[in-house]
Amino acid sequence: MSSTKRFDHSGSTFDSFLEEEEILAASEAVALKRLIAWQIEQAMAEKKITKNAMAKRLSTSRTQIDRLLDPAHVGVSIETVARAAKVVGKRVTFQVVDEAVIQRRATKAAKGCSAMARGKSIKPAKVENERIA
Repeated sequence: MSSTKRFDHSGSTFDSFLEEEEILAASEAVALKRLIAWQIEQAMAEKKITKNAMAKRLSTSRTQIDRLLDPAHVGVSIETVARAAKVVGKRVTFQVVDEAVIQRRATKAAKGCSAMARGKSIKPAKVENERIA
C-alpha cells in the first residue's frame, strides 16, 4: 500500500522570503526597471524610433539609451525615464502605496494559488481602485 503524503504549500509569500533574505527592495527595483525598459522599447518600436533617433531627440548618446533600455541597469534617473517616455508619446506616473494594500493583494493571490493547486474553484478577487506603479 502506497501512502502519498500531501504537502501544505500555503504559508509565507515570495515577498516575505525576499524580505527575509534582505533582497526585496533590490528585487522590486530590478522588476520595475525591467517593466519601464520594456514599455519604452515597445513604444519605440510602435513609433518606429531607433536608438540613434532616440538619443538624438534626448540630446544624449546611444550608450545612454542602451543603459535606459537595459533591464538590469537600475541607476537611471526619474528625469531621464520621464524625458524618454515623452519622446515616445507616453507619460510616467509614480505612486506611493500603503504596505498593507500590497500585503492584502499578496495574501489573496497566495490563497487563490493554493486553492487552485488543491483543485478547488475560486471566485475572482474583487478589483480595487488602488493602483500600483
